[in-house]
Amino acid sequence: MRDTRESRLLLVLLIAVAFALITVDIRGGENSPVAGVRQAAATVFGPVENGVAGAVDPIGNAIGAVRDSDKRHNKISALQAENEMLRQKLGSDARNKSRLNQLDSMLKTAGEGQYGIKAAQVVAIGAAQGFSWTITIDAGSNDGIKRDMTVLNGEGLVGRVTTVGPSTSTVLLANDPDFTVGTRMENSDELGFATGHGDRPLSVQLLNGKAKVNPGDRLVTFGSQADKPFVPGVPVGEVVKVDPSGGALTRTIYVRPFVGFTKLDIVGIVIQAPRTDPRDQVLPAKPQPTPTPTVTVTASPPVSPNASANPNQNANANANPNANANPNQNANANGNANPPPNPNGDPNGNANANGEQ
Repeated sequence: MRDTRESRLLLVLLIAVAFALITVDIRGGENSPVAGVRQAAATVFGPVENGVAGAVDPIGNAIGAVRDSDKRHNKISALQAENEMLRQKLGSDARNKSRLNQLDSMLKTAGEGQYGIKAAQVVAIGAAQGFSWTITIDAGSNDGIKRDMTVLNGEGLVGRVTTVGPSTSTVLLANDPDFTVGTRMENSDELGFATGHGDRPLSVQLLNGKAKVNPGDRLVTFGSQADKPFVPGVPVGEVVKVDPSGGALTRTIYVRPFVGFTKLDIVGIVIQAPRTDPRDQVLPAKPQPTPTPTVTVTASPPVSPNASANPNQNANANANPNANANPNQNANANGNANPPPNPNGDPNGNANANGEQ
């Protein structure tokens, strides 16, 4: 349509009519005179509107999803970070609980042996020192650590300090082949020298070739001069095998260490030796075997099928109501019963010593 004066006038007229119809429809409410026209238009154009909406809605949803993707991504990232933090907290709590148990056990051992200790944590294993069984701890000369100090934990002997730095130290473990420590047997006090064999039991040379040793016997450290490198009384291990003596001057036994050298975490360096040798007092009490219950079966005597068959038959001979009916009837010295009353008039009817009347 060309932009002329007539077309402009028509447009103004249509707008005026539209406003008039809108006003009439609003004021009429439910009784509006144009309600029928509106319903007819809805019937005709409703399907078209639904089709257009169905085609347009996915596009709008996609646009909205793209617009909100950053918010959702941030929310997912926040949830993931929170979950990771919770997992770390749970793992940290379990590890702290394990360390607390190790520290409590070590303090108990130190208290029983009267050892003054400095606690430390294992921070490395001995790869830097070659093939030796060593660990690195986070305590050094700044903490009062010196060379040739005994190292222990709650289970027993860990090793000895070999190298000391300002903040770290190297510990040679008791299962290293170059490790040797003097030992004392529990109860018998037999002395020997234990040597490490890696992941195998320690071998101990007893000085007494005729010493009586059995599997299950336990050993502690004997101690060194001036308590370096070993203090006395630290638990070493338990005997698992005994070689026959064969008349030799010494005897070899094999000992399983109390300490698990592959799972060390918290250790203690003995910086003050005990005043007196604790001997085997630091060893834990041996578990008592569980008693086996004993069942005793007592056989009852067989019951005769004829027993008490007669209800009038009693076991007591005195149960006869006619027994001893005669109060004057007595037994004689030979055990014979008195006869019936004397027919010759003896009222007592007593029998003589020979059973005669």
